[in-house]
Amino acid sequence: MTITHLKRGKPEAERAEDDAKVRGIVEATLADIEARGDAAIRELSVKFDRYDPPSFRLGASEIEAAMQKVSAREMDDIKFAQTQIRTFAEAQRASMTDIEVETLPGVILGHKNIPVQSVGCYVPGGKFPMVASAHMSVLTANVAGVPRIVASAPPVDGAPHPAIVAAMHLGGAHEIYVLGGMQAVGAMALGTETIDPVDMLVGPGNAFVAEAKRQLYGRVGIDLFAGPTETMVIADDTVDAEMCATDLLGQAEHGYNSPAVLVTNSRKLAEATLAEIDRLLAILPTAETAGKSWTDYGEVILCDTHDEMLAAANDIASEHVQVMTDRDDWFLEHMHSYGALFLGPRTNVANGDKVIGTNHTLPTKKAGRYTGGLWVGKFLKTHSYQRVTTDEAAALIGEYGSRLCMLEGFVGHAEQCNLRVRRYGGRNVPYGAAAELNAAE
Repeated sequence: MTITHLKRGKPEAERAEDDAKVRGIVEATLADIEARGDAAIRELSVKFDRYDPPSFRLGASEIEAAMQKVSAREMDDIKFAQTQIRTFAEAQRASMTDIEVETLPGVILGHKNIPVQSVGCYVPGGKFPMVASAHMSVLTANVAGVPRIVASAPPVDGAPHPAIVAAMHLGGAHEIYVLGGMQAVGAMALGTETIDPVDMLVGPGNAFVAEAKRQLYGRVGIDLFAGPTETMVIADDTVDAEMCATDLLGQAEHGYNSPAVLVTNSRKLAEATLAEIDRLLAILPTAETAGKSWTDYGEVILCDTHDEMLAAANDIASEHVQVMTDRDDWFLEHMHSYGALFLGPRTNVANGDKVIGTNHTLPTKKAGRYTGGLWVGKFLKTHSYQRVTTDEAAALIGEYGSRLCMLEGFVGHAEQCNLRVRRYGGRNVPYGAAAELNAAE
């Protein structure tokens, strides 16, 4: 196998050092929020967002006032996007059915899909207010039937962002807060004097938000461990450098640490893409951000074959994978580690980010090896139940259960089974005598 790196990003050791600094800051901040509640939240809001309102929760009149600032065209666009996302989420929900089966005569087993009872949805603001994240989290939780949906986003220019508020409200949020970053995530998970805690946190965010979710996991559920946006372009000579460079830089502009990787079997395309990226960075309005990401986290990987391209892509397990080759369906069949696939040159990652209908909250940092992205199923818990309806079944299962409990030395467990054998099977089984039971009798 011959895989050549024409460009590499920042070494892993330096990336790990950055992560360690974030961990310490987040740990101290969450401890402060837990200890001082609303006072800590307000101090953090003033420090980071210069925002100090009477209440961080928006009332009905404030929500209406914010929505009035959204133009008719923008409101139509938001509603169009939400229709696409709702349609796909409803189809996903319909695929998840409750089941009940009779595995033996008189033995009924089943499961129910039950919504998480309260969810906190974080919507990033900062340099790029991510209106679409409200659709992805709030609306999807609503389709799942979550009875309490809390949504929070930072202020923009000292006020609630009108389009984000509109998207949250139209998506079905029950409580809307104007809080950003660690203070939002910490307040929703830990609770304060004025904010009741939630059972689960979802939504993307910067490195501090992602680390806060990681540290809070276990105390609350989370959708996934999400780091900075990642994108990968898998391309052969069926596409040109302009397409590849545009798709790489289009995601690199998310932040200063957004990995963007080209995997190709064409040296000509690889070298042309490097040149095209330089050309685009000279004219791209977000070049300061995208250029920093490309310098520190950009990679170009040259392979000999499509099989090598596949192996490299599965190993990296990127969040977004744009496939533009002469065998896109082959990659769909064989890719197993990624966040979401974008197949063919007619689609692109921005479609998935904003409007096409799939969810844009996706696994990063190789988490695609063991989890998919946010979807309606993440808000549902599948709980099993069992029912025994006949005396014969109670005695039969009891006999097997008793012996298997004694095999492990659990005498008290065995007696639970023995009691049913005595009651429903008419057999006098003494305490701890499970070994005497014979299912064949």
